[in-house]
Amino acid sequence: MKQLTAILPLLLYSAIALAQNPKPLPHIRVSANHRTLETVEGKPFFWLGDTAWELFHRLNREEAIEYLDTRQAQGFNVIQAVALAEFDGLRTPNAYGDLPLVELDPTRLDITPGNDPKDGAEYDYWDHVDFILKAAADRGLYIGLLPTWGDKVAHLWGDGPIVFDEKNARAYGKTIAERYAEMPNVLWILGGDRPAVYKGRNDGLDYDDRRIWRAMAEGIQYVYGEKDVFITYHPWGGDNSTTQYIHDEPWLDMNSFQSGHGSREARAWDWVERDLKMTPTKPTLDMEPCYEDHPVNPWDGKWTRKERGYFTAYDVRARIWRGVLAGGCGVTYGHHFIWQFCDPGNEPPINNGDTIIHWRQAMRAEAAGQLKYLAKLMEYVPFEKCKADNSLIISNNPTDWDKHIQAMRAEDGSFAVVYLPENQPITIDLSKITGNIKRVQWYDPRTGSIVVVNRMGSTLTPPKNGRDWVLVIEGKSGNR
Repeated sequence: MKQLTAILPLLLYSAIALAQNPKPLPHIRVSANHRTLETVEGKPFFWLGDTAWELFHRLNREEAIEYLDTRQAQGFNVIQAVALAEFDGLRTPNAYGDLPLVELDPTRLDITPGNDPKDGAEYDYWDHVDFILKAAADRGLYIGLLPTWGDKVAHLWGDGPIVFDEKNARAYGKTIAERYAEMPNVLWILGGDRPAVYKGRNDGLDYDDRRIWRAMAEGIQYVYGEKDVFITYHPWGGDNSTTQYIHDEPWLDMNSFQSGHGSREARAWDWVERDLKMTPTKPTLDMEPCYEDHPVNPWDGKWTRKERGYFTAYDVRARIWRGVLAGGCGVTYGHHFIWQFCDPGNEPPINNGDTIIHWRQAMRAEAAGQLKYLAKLMEYVPFEKCKADNSLIISNNPTDWDKHIQAMRAEDGSFAVVYLPENQPITIDLSKITGNIKRVQWYDPRTGSIVVVNRMGSTLTPPKNGRDWVLVIEGKSGNR
C-alpha cells in the first residue's frame, strides 16, 4: 500500500475561491430522484450543516463574521439559526439590546427606520439578522432559518412564552418571508425541537399543532408565489421524525429527524431507511446528531464523566457517516458549546457536565474540521446516483450499534463506499461493481488522506492506524 496524492486536490475545499466570488447563491430544491437535493441549476447539493441556534440572539457583528469565516473555511454550506431564539428570545435582548417583537406580538416586528450599526436607534434586531444573512451569502453559506423556536408554539418545555396561533402564525410567516424572499440563501425550517402532535407536559392534554405550522408555511409560500421556496421541519429527538406526523403536508419538501444526545446507541442509519420507505418519497437527514463535547444524557441528574462521558469526534463520525451512507441527503453537525455560543463570562452554560468550552475554542473542535472530507467524497462519488446497499458486505455485519457497517453503491455499479466503525477486515462482493475494478482505496475520515490497495482480493484490511475507515471501490465506468 502507498499514499496516493494525485486526487487529493479533488477532496479539499477552496475557501479563497468562495470568498472571491460572492455571486448570488442558487435556490435549493428536491432532485428528480426525490432522495437528494440540488440547486435550481441542476447541480447536486450535499447538505453539510452546523447548528448555530443562538447566532442572531447572542453574537455581535464581529463575532458573527468570525464564526461564519471559520465554518466557511471548514467546508460547511448550511448554518441553522433561529429568528425568535430559544433562550427567552422574546424578552432577553440580543447583543445590541434589541428585541424582535413589539409586546410579544408576532404580527409586529420591532423595526426602526434606518439600519446604521453605529446608531443604536437605527440598528434594530432585524437589521442584525439581515446583516448575518448577507454575510453568510457572501461566504457561500446558506442559512437554515427557523422563524421561531418550538417553545413559542408547543405546550411542552422551554422559556416560551407561547405566542402563536393559527392566525398570527400565517401573518408572521408572510411578514418574515416578505423580508427574506429575495435572499436565495434562505432555507426555511419550521418546528424547532418540538413535535407537531403530542401530549402537553403539564396538563397531559392532546395537542395538534399542525394547523399552526401549516399556517406559517402558507404565509411563507404566499410571498414566494410561483418562485422556488424550500421548507422543512426540525422535530424533537430520538427516533421521532417528520414522517410520523407531517410527511403528507404539501409544504414539507424534506423530512428530518434528530438522533440527539441521549445515548451513543441511536441508530440514525435505520431511521434514514425508515424515512425513505415512506410514500411519496422525500429526502431526509439527521438534522441534529450527537453534538461533539455534549455530555451523554445529562438530564436525569445521574451523569458522570466515568459512566457516561462526552460525545467524541469518533462518536460524531460514526453516527454521521453511517446515516449518510444509508441515504441521508446530508447531515447537520453540532457542537454543544457552539449552538448556545457559550461565553462563561456572560452566559451560564446549558447542560454542561464538568467541562466548559468557550465557543471560540469549540469552533475548532476535532470533528468540525473533519466533516469536509465526508462532503467532498460525496461530491466525488457522485452521491446523488447512489443508494444504500449492505448486500455488498459478505463477511459478518453485526447489528450492534457500535459495530454495524454501512455501505452504499452507485445504481450503475460504478462506485461503492463502505464505512467501518471498527478496524477489522471486511469481505466485499466485488461482482456488484461494474466491470473490472479500477481502483480500491482506504479513505481516512479524519484527514482525507488515501491509501491505495495494490493487492486486490475480496477480503480487505484497513490500515493499522485509526479506529474507523472508509473503503472506496471504483469500477471501470467510474467518473474518475
